[in-house]
Amino acid sequence: MNFTLRILGTASAMPVVGKYQSAHVLEVHGRSFLIDCGEGVQQQMIRYGIPIMKLDSIFISHIHGDHLFGLFPLLSTMGMLSRSVPLNIFAPSNFAPVLKFFLSYWGTGLGFEIRFTPLSMKSPEVILSTKSTEVLAFPLNHGIDTFGFLFREKVPPMNVWKDAVEKYGLSLTEIGTLKRGEDVVREDGSVIRLSDAAYRPYSPRSYAYVSDTAPFPELSSWVKGVDILYHEATYVGEYEDKAVARHHSTTFQAATVAREAGAGKLIVGHYSSRCRDLSLFEAECKSIFPDTHAASDGEVFDVPMKDKVERAGR
Repeated sequence: MNFTLRILGTASAMPVVGKYQSAHVLEVHGRSFLIDCGEGVQQQMIRYGIPIMKLDSIFISHIHGDHLFGLFPLLSTMGMLSRSVPLNIFAPSNFAPVLKFFLSYWGTGLGFEIRFTPLSMKSPEVILSTKSTEVLAFPLNHGIDTFGFLFREKVPPMNVWKDAVEKYGLSLTEIGTLKRGEDVVREDGSVIRLSDAAYRPYSPRSYAYVSDTAPFPELSSWVKGVDILYHEATYVGEYEDKAVARHHSTTFQAATVAREAGAGKLIVGHYSSRCRDLSLFEAECKSIFPDTHAASDGEVFDVPMKDKVERAGR
């Protein structure tokens, strides 16, 4: 059961040789989610062997071009490849006229349904729920409607220890009770405690995408305890004035969010073309949050499955 992130683009608004603009692909339990869709995204997907037709849903943080200009070529390619299954797109409500424009000129014969969900929440809300995963959206601080996304596995049902089935003579009904996370209470009043007979097979994993935003107080609590936090760090510290003027974050501000959130790992990107030295971005972040990585296009990050916890006495 994979939980794998591929970084497709790390540049901000200005084109930079060797860097594409914002796009990530997260694969969870076989489902592929595209997060932002900067220019050239389908070329990057082809380059790294990511099947375009397997995309389940697309999440657009905001309608600035460096997060959006790759979308319509991608949709057109899906049509030419004869996609037939519906495609979910989650984006701010002001994306609606943009999508309408595309469909009015190029939507005829597209061949698949686009299911657009407008985002307008003021605090984190679940916007997508699958069997294994839920996705939350939350507002950011960027001068226009902008949203971050939190992807997390659902808490899995309990598994029953194989030897416990024989030891306690468990019936199918009792096994079902344990799988629901409940103690078994028998007619004679005896109790088979959950902790003695069952275990959680893994701890849920999580990933948060935060781009673009200026700092604001609630953010760290909204991504509390996330395994991987991607946070834009458009500017190194010396350009803080630019960050303030353009509602972006510096390296130091991104690292502070990671530290306050208790994140497992911080990945930064969305680099300004003013600074080409990634080691400087990384060093400044590490001064506040040591487990930081300044991402490059094409990098892959896996969140490994966390081992089950053995019950006492085993």
